[in-house]
Amino acid sequence: MEEYQICTLPNGLRLIHRPTQSAVSYCGFTVNAGTRDEDEAYNGLAHFVEHTLFKGTTHRRASHILNRMEVVGGELNAYTAKEETVVYTIFPGVHLPRAMELLGDLVADSQFPERELAKEREVVADEINLYLDTPTELIYDEFESLLFEGCSLGRNILGSVESLNGMTSAVARRFLTDYYTPGNMVFFFMGATPFARVKALAERYLGGLTRPTKAMNRRLPSPVPAFTRTIGRDTHQSHVIIGARAYDLHDPRRRALLLLNNLLGGPGMNSVLNVSLREKRGYVYTVESSVTSYTDTGVFTIYFGTDHHDTRRCIDLVRRELKRLREQRLSPAKLAAAKRQFIGQIEVSTDNSENVALALGKSFLRYGRFDSLAEIARRVEQITADDLLAVANDLLSEEQLSMLIYE
Repeated sequence: MEEYQICTLPNGLRLIHRPTQSAVSYCGFTVNAGTRDEDEAYNGLAHFVEHTLFKGTTHRRASHILNRMEVVGGELNAYTAKEETVVYTIFPGVHLPRAMELLGDLVADSQFPERELAKEREVVADEINLYLDTPTELIYDEFESLLFEGCSLGRNILGSVESLNGMTSAVARRFLTDYYTPGNMVFFFMGATPFARVKALAERYLGGLTRPTKAMNRRLPSPVPAFTRTIGRDTHQSHVIIGARAYDLHDPRRRALLLLNNLLGGPGMNSVLNVSLREKRGYVYTVESSVTSYTDTGVFTIYFGTDHHDTRRCIDLVRRELKRLREQRLSPAKLAAAKRQFIGQIEVSTDNSENVALALGKSFLRYGRFDSLAEIARRVEQITADDLLAVANDLLSEEQLSMLIYE
């Protein structure tokens, strides 16, 4: 079966179609707009628009939108990130016209009625307060706010309770009109419906959307000197993040970094940091490393939580493992094992169809393509031990790493 087909509608909306044999289908919009594109006074606006997109159009009330896919067994969902927003639905494939007509109406004609916004402000305020009470999430955002100080990329996705008050119907509609435009979105579909049928429905339900896209104002953040900050949070254990800026989405070194990250602190119980801090010594319940890439920069982080009296020991162990990665080239056997594990994890992840559909939209938005598992594996196999050594020395030196501690 072919991997995917693409086309561009006359209004400029790009469409990607990936055929499957499943009776369940997935489709939606991936929008090139997120927290990074908000005005400073409206931090959290992209997320608030995503929440309130379902609250009414000219022809539909919120209750109608809520039930439109649910009554046929489907789901309507959305999420917001720093640089994109995704609005999508999962449904029995025979209801594709219903799904596409609804999504097209939401993107083209959401009205954001004030009575609904007033209720949703309370919902989002509760979400913000819950987030503020969760140090394992808060510390990541606070670290990025320091790493990207003075830049919209450093703002958290939810915003603040105070900023919610300025998010009126007019403000929400302006954000929708500026960024939910044909040239700033892709429409993705994954399911058994043939490409020609999906394209025809897209022309019918999505082809009438004609809006110019507001010019992006994404500036690469100025470098920030490495920092160490300790903040008293009165938590029952210390929470620590160590990290630095990393490679953007288009940097070819990113592949080596992803492999190195997986080896160091990926989801496997055999990751270097998990073995060192948890399995051998029992200092932590969770230790992980992660890579987040944006269009023009990125972030590499290591996180762990531990008892207060073990904090310094854990920091020293992390530094020891990073030093080893900078100084010791992986043997052929260890490199082969790391690649085999990484490729296997990617293969297992493709068993989650929802994740694949969402990746389909984001990949087409950012790269104009969707790589097969075979292509991903081929690129991973090209990574050398010298590539990993070079990335480790480029990003993981003690002089470059910053640290944030909650205690």
